[in-house]
Amino acid sequence: MAVVTATTSNQTQAPNPTQTPALIPTQSTDHTGTVAATPLHPDFVATLAAGFAADPARLRAQNAVTRTPVGEVAMNHARATSIRTSVSNQLDDWSVANQKKSGRCWLFAALNLLRVGAKQRLGVKEFEFSQNYAMYWDKLERANFFCEDVVATAGEPIDSRLVGFLLQTLLGDGGQWDMAVSVFLKHGVVPKEAMPETQSSSDTDAMNTQLRARLRKGALALRAAVADGGDVAAVKAEVLTDVHTILTIHLGTPPTSFDWQWTDDEKQFHRDGVLTPQQFFERYVTLDLTQYVCLVDDPRREHPKGAALTVANLGNVIGGRQVRYVNAPMATIKELAAASIVAGEPVWFGCDVKPQMHREDGIWAADLFDYSGVYGVDLSTTKEERVVSGESAMTHAMLLTGVDVVDGTPRRWRVENSWGDDKADKGFFTMDDSWFDEYVFEVVVRTDALPEDLRPALTAEPIVLPAWDPMGALA
Repeated sequence: MAVVTATTSNQTQAPNPTQTPALIPTQSTDHTGTVAATPLHPDFVATLAAGFAADPARLRAQNAVTRTPVGEVAMNHARATSIRTSVSNQLDDWSVANQKKSGRCWLFAALNLLRVGAKQRLGVKEFEFSQNYAMYWDKLERANFFCEDVVATAGEPIDSRLVGFLLQTLLGDGGQWDMAVSVFLKHGVVPKEAMPETQSSSDTDAMNTQLRARLRKGALALRAAVADGGDVAAVKAEVLTDVHTILTIHLGTPPTSFDWQWTDDEKQFHRDGVLTPQQFFERYVTLDLTQYVCLVDDPRREHPKGAALTVANLGNVIGGRQVRYVNAPMATIKELAAASIVAGEPVWFGCDVKPQMHREDGIWAADLFDYSGVYGVDLSTTKEERVVSGESAMTHAMLLTGVDVVDGTPRRWRVENSWGDDKADKGFFTMDDSWFDEYVFEVVVRTDALPEDLRPALTAEPIVLPAWDPMGALA
């Protein structure tokens, strides 16, 4: 039985807020040594309420927050106004894209990187690859990847942690850099007009709900076929046929070829004839995507800097690129990202986007909001503590298109988001360098830019993290 140090009587007495520690319930153990559960005692709650009512600072905070969003109360006005949007090195002179109600940021960021060279080759300022086309093939490939995972784990109990994780997290919109590369290398790319957006590509919830329902049903059938010695290939083919049908109804039919012609910004007309998506990729993607690597800042001490990391069961294209990270010091990550921008190439990156962000103004800084001050509660944590406790992981991918360098050191970064142009600087956000340290997890750089101490990780056998590891979070 649990024990509390407070005593009660039939007479209700006003609690003394200065005696709060005396009313904190204590734990006890039973005869087996098991710690007994401790109920929340009414006297303890009454003491908390009295202590709150006696604190003028908390009452003022209550008055403010009950009428105003807490973020506006907590915002550090002086800090916000100190963040200028200008940068010494800015690459973007184009309009942002808009992922709308979908989780395709990783694909948008990757295609935004690819369109820089494509625009130069086409002689145009504005151009977009089809994000719908890339998502279509990612979804179909990922359905096949899921079916293979189901077959491979068919001998495990359905309520095992791995099987449960696979069934719970299947076929979301998010992804990683290497997954995007796998799609592009196999299926190519097309201009947006060759496969434009549909209602479902811009608002994926209804489509994903039906796809997950069919795949979970298929998972049961595949597990049964393995257990009973049935025709696993036939069951899988039936599942993928249905997935293909649902996808094509929602997103349209991806082109196998298209007639490509355009007028450049000098009013010159060009015709390139009928191209396949793979031919379009070869002609208008100017980057060798096989020569890029994803650097991560995994702050956990058990994962040393310089190590190669991967995540089990993470991917989309069978036979495609392995999701591979090189765990690098944050100073190196920032140095390489800044150098890429100064050299004229934007940088794909992944971060935990929401903390310390003002969406309307489009700014991030590590100390932009003082929630601890509003509540009188210490909410400070380290990056490592946030990762191991599940408080932080990569949630969004964007493109670094500018950096402000002073005496060789970055002090803020310009970011191309994919949330449309009605926020921030027409959709471009400004990141204070302090925020980069705390909430950026990944950047993609050229392999030939790596310092010598990180190069062995390009070919080393990676540390395999479990499927549910925070480093497997999808942007």
